Amino acid sequence: MEPEGNLRSPVVLEALKARAQMLASIRQFFSGRDVLEVETPLLCSSTTSEFHIESFRTLDNSSGVGGFLQTSPEACMKRLLAAGSGPIYQICKAFRAGEAGRLHNAEFSMLEWYRPGMGYQGLMDEVSDLLHLILRIKIQRRISYGNAFSRYARINPFHDSLASLRRKAGECGLASVKAADREQCLDFLLSQKVQPGLGAGLTFIYDFPASQAAMARIRNGLPPVAERFEAYVDGVELANGYRELTDPLEQESRMRADLVRREAAGMAPLPVDEKLLAALGAGLPECSGVALGLDRLMMLATGSESLAAVIAFPYQQA
Repeated sequence: MEPEGNLRSPVVLEALKARAQMLASIRQFFSGRDVLEVETPLLCSSTTSEFHIESFRTLDNSSGVGGFLQTSPEACMKRLLAAGSGPIYQICKAFRAGEAGRLHNAEFSMLEWYRPGMGYQGLMDEVSDLLHLILRIKIQRRISYGNAFSRYARINPFHDSLASLRRKAGECGLASVKAADREQCLDFLLSQKVQPGLGAGLTFIYDFPASQAAMARIRNGLPPVAERFEAYVDGVELANGYRELTDPLEQESRMRADLVRREAAGMAPLPVDEKLLAALGAGLPECSGVALGLDRLMMLATGSESLAAVIAFPYQQA
């Protein structure tokens, strides 16, 4: 008997086999470099405080105690690093509420890894090696955040006024542009002007504004910049990495600033991740880390047009 149509996966067997081969290649890649595969919880008592990322909350009806499905394994992996794990990687599921579309799914597959003693430029080299293994990329380039905006958006993201950024974002179609802050304008222009201009191949954009540091180390200068990078293939964002912040006081300050911003926007309150702060206090080694979207990588590897073509059961059909 044939199963009902809504019980069947929309993904063909060839795509499932291609994903299995990709995962095997990734594991072989890290095994050859003595990077340890680890596993951390998907359900935790805290979650990221980042303003632009929203977590799924859970509730145990028997106890009334809730938790959060993780948007990334970052916090727990850093706790392992602080405990002396050495270089580690993880292939896991991650969850982000409100994300849907050609390049987004509420539940997605992520590869994340950390390299003690390696700078973020060296980590870009390793990302490049991995992407060449999977995608056989021939064209590669690196461009700073400032130069990328100058070349493709005709603005200086560090020095142009908010009024100027709003005017440019409005010309590109940003709704409610009069209420947009500096970061909203830059994020919009990155997606509308910079990414489409990157062209074919692999492009790293690096040295982001300090205000977009997240958990990255900030390098002093004029202007100061976050030692952070993003990797794009054919204009599609694949990875976000940085030289990790190791100062617990600075990390707590950033978290609390995030929570204040979330509260001002009417978003639900979040707990501070005290366990991560304790790990940083115990001593996170100097390291760099990166998160890479495996569904997007699979989409590019198979020449597919959307994530739905490479995820066995997209969120709407699960």
